[in-house]
Amino acid sequence: MKEPHVKAIIVDDERHGREALQRALMEYCPEVEILELCENPEKGIEKIKELRPDLVFLDIQMPNLSGFDVLQQLAPIDFEVVFVTSYEKYAIKAIKFSALDYLLKPVDADDLVLAVQKAKKQMNRADSGFRYQSVLNNINHRSGKIEKLAVPTTDGINFYQTKDIIYCDADGHYTTLYLVGQKKEVVTKNLKDFENLLSGSGFFRVHNSSLVNMRHIRKYVRGEGGYVILTEDYHVTVSRRKKDDFLNMLNKI
Repeated sequence: MKEPHVKAIIVDDERHGREALQRALMEYCPEVEILELCENPEKGIEKIKELRPDLVFLDIQMPNLSGFDVLQQLAPIDFEVVFVTSYEKYAIKAIKFSALDYLLKPVDADDLVLAVQKAKKQMNRADSGFRYQSVLNNINHRSGKIEKLAVPTTDGINFYQTKDIIYCDADGHYTTLYLVGQKKEVVTKNLKDFENLLSGSGFFRVHNSSLVNMRHIRKYVRGEGGYVILTEDYHVTVSRRKKDDFLNMLNKI
């Protein structure tokens, strides 16, 4: 049975990038129908509104408007997006945190096929718009210092002031956030996701299962690895392996 077409638009200011991606899609993803190649973000916005694609391949770094600026102007997002980038460290962290997909230039054929397959599975999911709202919030902090963290959930987005997160504790594929006011919340993100996104915002992984907000440290108690006493009297172990790096960071505060 012939697969249904996935209508797609490519937005990339580099001609070589647009055409190389087009050729790769034609060869490896024949179910993708390319509606338009857009050479600048302004045309991308116009054509996405006009043609209403299922999928947009969106370059992150473009003159005048970034790929995220494009999405901001199109919100709420009712199509899937695969970001394309040469490499922008913080942007990739924010994209991955929101469970979205990206391709590195030059685009690898196997990665492209996987990205298209993933996008097809995500189409028409109820939480798609929330994931894009989440990344747009988190990407606003280009310095990497996040003041308000947006965590996509199945029924919306939870927002947390990072100053109110005392520490994060791993629980398999979940993470428990310990918040000011003796509050706890369990979110469906693993601890590595939080570490990747919050490491530039004053958080440090003191143990395989614990990520602490350095602003909430009240005392460090020495030992083989030792432990920290945090706001509201939470005690968190520091692993022996992490001890030296932790003390170095502690000395910088």
